[in-house]
Amino acid sequence: MTRSEIREQAFILVFESLFRENEIDEIIELAKETEEFEINSDVIGLFKGTVENLGGATETIAKYSEKRQVGRIPKVNLAVLALAIYEIEHTDIPINAAISEAVNLSKKYTYENDVSFVNGVLGAYARDKENV
Repeated sequence: MTRSEIREQAFILVFESLFRENEIDEIIELAKETEEFEINSDVIGLFKGTVENLGGATETIAKYSEKRQVGRIPKVNLAVLALAIYEIEHTDIPINAAISEAVNLSKKYTYENDVSFVNGVLGAYARDKENV
């Protein structure tokens, strides 16, 4: 599985978790049962890490989202942003690569104007992070 495929599978699980009250492990088991996509330890690690750090990611999103309050951001965008923020904060992926991957996910799963929003939030976050 490529890193992009792992990220996409984790994104789908994160997105699903935003709609469910289920525990993380229940969501993983449900995904495995459907056999719709491959779930491996890398996918599970990225998914769990993102969900466990969702509170911090949401605070970051709120800080850098100038035009939308977090409660008004579509869940698909929240999932993309949370995953990218988790990767930037907790993995060795370069910031620009994480943003590029998030934009690619956004292009595939969101509306056209949401791609600019995701890129803008992550770009502002990255600029601040680089200036620290």
